[in-house]
Amino acid sequence: MNRLIFLANMRFWLGASLLGYFISCANPQPVLAQVKPKTREIIELGKFKAPITTIDGLLSQSPTNTPATPGDIVTITGVKANPTDKGVEVILETSLGEKLQVANRSTGNNFIVDITNGQLRLPNGDTFTFKSEKPLSGITEITVTNIDKNTVRVTVVGEKSLPAVELFDGDEGLIFAVASAEMAQNPTPSTAPLPLPRGGEGEGSEEPIVQQDEPIELVVTGEQDGYRVPNTSTGTRTDTPLRDIPQSIQVIPQEVIRDQGADVYSALRNVASIRQNNPSSFPSIRLTNRGFFINDFFGNTLRNGIKDIGATIGAELAGIERIEVFQGPASVLFGNAPPGGSINLVTKQPLRDPYYSVEANFGSYDFYRGALDISGPLDPDKKVLYRLNTAYKTQNFFHDFSERRVFVIAPVISFEIGENTKLTLEADYVDVETDNLFLGLPLVGTVLPNPNGKIPRNRNLNKGYNQFDSALRIGYALEHKFSDNWSLRNTFRYGDVNYRNRGYGVSTQLLPDNRTVTRGFTERSELLYSEYNLLTDVIGKFSTGSIEHQLLFGVDLRRLDTDTIVINRAGTPIDLFNPVYGLPPGAITSRTDTNTLTDQLGIYIQDQVTIAENLKLLLGVRFDTFRQDNQNRLTNIETSQSGDSFSPRVGIVYQPIPPISLYASYTQSFNPVIGTAFDGSTFEPEQGKQYEIGVKADLTDRLSATLAFYDLTRSNLLTTDTRPGIPLGFSIQTGEQRSQGIEFNIAGEILPGWNVFASYAYTDLRVTKDNILPIGSSLNGVAKNAASLWTTYDIQNGNLQGLGFGLGLFYVGERSGFLDNTYQLPGYLTTDAAIYYKRDRLRAALNFRNIFNVDYFENSFGRLRVSYGAPFTVQGTISWEF
Repeated sequence: MNRLIFLANMRFWLGASLLGYFISCANPQPVLAQVKPKTREIIELGKFKAPITTIDGLLSQSPTNTPATPGDIVTITGVKANPTDKGVEVILETSLGEKLQVANRSTGNNFIVDITNGQLRLPNGDTFTFKSEKPLSGITEITVTNIDKNTVRVTVVGEKSLPAVELFDGDEGLIFAVASAEMAQNPTPSTAPLPLPRGGEGEGSEEPIVQQDEPIELVVTGEQDGYRVPNTSTGTRTDTPLRDIPQSIQVIPQEVIRDQGADVYSALRNVASIRQNNPSSFPSIRLTNRGFFINDFFGNTLRNGIKDIGATIGAELAGIERIEVFQGPASVLFGNAPPGGSINLVTKQPLRDPYYSVEANFGSYDFYRGALDISGPLDPDKKVLYRLNTAYKTQNFFHDFSERRVFVIAPVISFEIGENTKLTLEADYVDVETDNLFLGLPLVGTVLPNPNGKIPRNRNLNKGYNQFDSALRIGYALEHKFSDNWSLRNTFRYGDVNYRNRGYGVSTQLLPDNRTVTRGFTERSELLYSEYNLLTDVIGKFSTGSIEHQLLFGVDLRRLDTDTIVINRAGTPIDLFNPVYGLPPGAITSRTDTNTLTDQLGIYIQDQVTIAENLKLLLGVRFDTFRQDNQNRLTNIETSQSGDSFSPRVGIVYQPIPPISLYASYTQSFNPVIGTAFDGSTFEPEQGKQYEIGVKADLTDRLSATLAFYDLTRSNLLTTDTRPGIPLGFSIQTGEQRSQGIEFNIAGEILPGWNVFASYAYTDLRVTKDNILPIGSSLNGVAKNAASLWTTYDIQNGNLQGLGFGLGLFYVGERSGFLDNTYQLPGYLTTDAAIYYKRDRLRAALNFRNIFNVDYFENSFGRLRVSYGAPFTVQGTISWEF
């Protein structure tokens, strides 16, 4: 029956999403950001040149031969400006200029032209804005921008009076001739004014003038407006197209986060291979990818490519631009790491033009949130830019008594020290306070029947608990270009992370009456981290004959100082069906007071080799050495351990045709294992080895997909030493686990206004060597099959233009509940939906999660810690940009 319901729901919702095929479409609405210069032309991605500071050097932004988009909307593929003897001409490049519908007007000193059937789009599908400041005497600014999904606005701002502008149809497109103030004020009788096409008025210009010496500035912005992100720096530490990286990387862009109203946890549901192993109400996340844990106390979660232990505290995305998921081993770039992969949070950076946004959120279980995002220049020359993100959130959860408060503030300031040098100062502070955190319920009474009945979904056994988490980070990034081909990047960050818990009970046993749970009690638990990260990269481009190289050489120095303080007491039992809270705990059972200092040094080199335009190699190797000193402050015993490891990486990308990339790669990872065996020998680092092949395809210039096949082995795992004569408590490195799987993801725009972000993962994770676990058994929490689908459609025309709808399906198959494989968690399918409306600078949205109120189990951490998933919830959002 459950299978039939699942299939029926799937057919219904997938059928509903296909309605987008039958709605008239136009291009999506833009969002502004900087487009970085590209070093090599790719047909689908276009080619950009760096901003130019003199009028004689102005060049086209993009080719002009891109066909118009489907329907009546004409695509304008580039904007260029040329000096003339009368001033400057701005050309909107399109092969269909005669079809543009133009309406002009004037307001004060502004000459405004609206093209009501056009859209600015680069050949790769990105939107952009043309802006020229003080191009001529008497002209303050010329801008060309999308103002909605089917209208381009050209604005010419006069300094003291209405500017003189003429319009022409040309072979290149629509031409705007803008005269300087001298030409506008001194016309000659011999020159007649030229008419404006399709209505409007214009002034002619008479006599030539001397070429103005005042420079013209061309500012090209083209922020990713859609679900497809073509470039990333996570996979190579250089700005590289995803299609050229021989490894699977999935990027969750700002648009998906915004449309889903997501936090870190809910955003990562879009990657089917990732599983959350903490309840979603936890103040931080614990993830597996490709079956293996990917974030641990060594800080395998990254922020701007640097390890960060507290990166996911509060699960808050204020100040975060996008989330990048690196699939598989990543030690060659990031040092010690589990083999499953890495999560990189990319922060929002300052903008050249003023930007202000306020947002208010409200929803089920007393959810309230306010956020502010402001940015712009701090000086007239726009050499000093700032950005400030801040948010405050308070919410309850469906578990009894559980509540959380989160505060975030994240300032960024960037300085253009010189033409080739940029310094960015960045900081953020997160403070989280959690009351009565939910820690799970017994298996009997949730997944399995209990003779006393079913344990209520909202039951919380942990009243009286308080947790205080905070994270402070401050650092800088210094970038300097020695030449067009060589550059230096130096980054430093200090982080201070505190986890402070007071008074929580952890279930230890379910008694035979199937209703009484015995518990341990932690009176105090503190984990205090201070981390220092210093990275220096030198990046250079050169050629050896016809072969091109992009070389990366780097040094990564890290120190992690950890204090662990724990006081445990005997807990009091509690009745699952008639709980009595607040009973005093018993005597102290254990204490912990330790300090651990870990120093790590990594040296790495990478070469991105272009053998031919369609054949590329990626070669890299890293050497890491580490030392860890541990002090037990209760016993005054000090121990130390050290080790080192090499991590190679090799990959190849072949493009038989420009839209298709076939790739293969081999990578390794390592992760230190602290401790000694019975004979006193130190443990070797865990090793990860992965083989991966796949294909990446640009299905259109706005829609991309990746299909990956991998074989990943994790070795040198600690297992219990069961050899005769060995006392209890010792371990031996004989464990091995193997994950084999298939991953597919697709992201982008199917048709104008119809976006999709979907993924599927098949993960077969097995124990291949172990002293305790059965060979061939699966690991807990890893579903063989998982999938996600999120799709949205924005109405493009008519009275309902600006109205949009979203639909999400999230499926997780059956999986083992714990390492012993004695029980299974059933699979589930949840459905989300959204409705939103955007007009000009206002956006309002409603997000619905688990709209059918499916009763499912999110995860399990043993027979006493099973977690229900959240029921049906609603979240509203109102935001305003100005």
